[in-house]
Amino acid sequence: MKDDVTISLEAEKRHISEIARKYDIFDQELEPFGKWVAKIESSVYDRLKDKPNGKLILVTAITPTPFGEGKTTMTVGLVDSLNSIGKKTMGALREPSLGPVLGMKGGATGGGYAQVLPKEKINLHFTGDIHAITTTHNFLSAAIDNSLHFGNPLHLDLEKITWPRTLDMNDRAIREVQTEYRKDKFIITAASEIMAILCLAKDIKDLRQRLGDILIGYDVEGKEVHARALNIIDSMIILLQDALKPNLVQTLEHNGVLIHGGPFANIAHGCNSIIATQTALKLADYVVTEAGFGADLGAEKFIDIKTRYLGETPSVVVVVATLRALKYHGMAEGLSDLEALKIGIANLEKHTSNIRKFNLPYVIAINKFANDPDNELEFLMDWAKDNNHPISLAEVFLKGSVGGQDLAQKVVKLAENKHEVKRIYELSDDLFEKVEKIAQNIYGANAVVYSPKAQRKLKALNEQYHDYPVCVAKTPLSFSNDPKRRGMPHAFDLAIEDVRVSRGARFVVVLTKGIITMPGLPEVPNATKMFIDDLGNISGKL
Repeated sequence: MKDDVTISLEAEKRHISEIARKYDIFDQELEPFGKWVAKIESSVYDRLKDKPNGKLILVTAITPTPFGEGKTTMTVGLVDSLNSIGKKTMGALREPSLGPVLGMKGGATGGGYAQVLPKEKINLHFTGDIHAITTTHNFLSAAIDNSLHFGNPLHLDLEKITWPRTLDMNDRAIREVQTEYRKDKFIITAASEIMAILCLAKDIKDLRQRLGDILIGYDVEGKEVHARALNIIDSMIILLQDALKPNLVQTLEHNGVLIHGGPFANIAHGCNSIIATQTALKLADYVVTEAGFGADLGAEKFIDIKTRYLGETPSVVVVVATLRALKYHGMAEGLSDLEALKIGIANLEKHTSNIRKFNLPYVIAINKFANDPDNELEFLMDWAKDNNHPISLAEVFLKGSVGGQDLAQKVVKLAENKHEVKRIYELSDDLFEKVEKIAQNIYGANAVVYSPKAQRKLKALNEQYHDYPVCVAKTPLSFSNDPKRRGMPHAFDLAIEDVRVSRGARFVVVLTKGIITMPGLPEVPNATKMFIDDLGNISGKL
């Protein structure tokens, strides 16, 4: 089988206006970026706002492994498979961050015969949205320091300025920096509050309010100082104006996907933009979207944070796993592959249990590879049948839409009945209750343990922001704080190191022990596996 980049580059692409017409998008509602990409004007949603929404399908996964489980591959494959059985379907994905693309993970455009195109543009600079977010964030940082330079008229306490700088790159050397005016730090753009705001804002009016609400720090009297005090909100909106529009691309099988926004699910809320999802729900009868990492992180935040602002909940949840990943979660010295699978399957069971707590129907999608042993697949299917888990062997990686039609049929059937979602916490719960409910119900923790700083800060925030959702920043590699404890939950207390409020995004971020908001490059970055010849032809791992 050809590698992903070769499949992508050799694929026939259709002009983006042709893809748009499949979804009744008019030419005048498109802002083309070359032949294969276009931004969608807000007039599309305005024109269709009274049309009933399509059904929302959420794709999540088990606890991630170094191999990847193929969540984006399954999302793209399901879009193609649903279309192939006559269901008008659109995808809604996040934009890849350059940090992981060049660092650890490589691209995020699917794989095999379930990809979005043009792969190389989407994974790199694309339409400049992430650059616009980075620039807007850093302009606010510059404006803060400029205010300090000219006499500090806002009376900011230099030790209590909370707004950092950002860069869409894995660069551990700038986690802590000293500027001319204050101690500062960099976070990756995917963790920026501007990124979260862009993904949660419904329109320019909402964007204006959220940007103005950003907490930049505290004054010498201990009072909050917000971004609107700097009188630069309009300029920030101007920088973000184009980035607020969703980007339309196509799958290998020429179906539409909106790619917009890119927050991480371990340090942010991990979902694509509300604007893109809302627009897709008007354009298609089914919308397939994904949430980052496993059901303990991305799916929980999708339901407990995003859907509160979206006003729509999933009709079905797809939980992605692979044999290789399940064996990884159960592997120990001396065990056979089948024995490791029998142990590792507990990780899948915990994630499906999490989805059941939301009262949502689900189907397990096994991302099947050509060398998966028949006896292991048979054991997995028997386990699912014996435990009443809907399951499908999906071969979208190998076969495209044909390989996912069984999954598509099961999704359609499950989506027939409306389910009333149950959330893990109510907004009326205080912040400590929300953290405890997530930790115990979703992660399986015995208790929550706070550092003195985190305890003090959360208590203070609880007085003003008790009704905000909670966004837990935690390693995606384990249910606990320890990324090396893979597999099933074990006896642990969830350790909280710090807390902050994302006032514009309107959630409280709880940072667990060990979490970092500016990743570093691995010893051998993924960038060393990308190649381009003198004619501009790209190959390798992108």
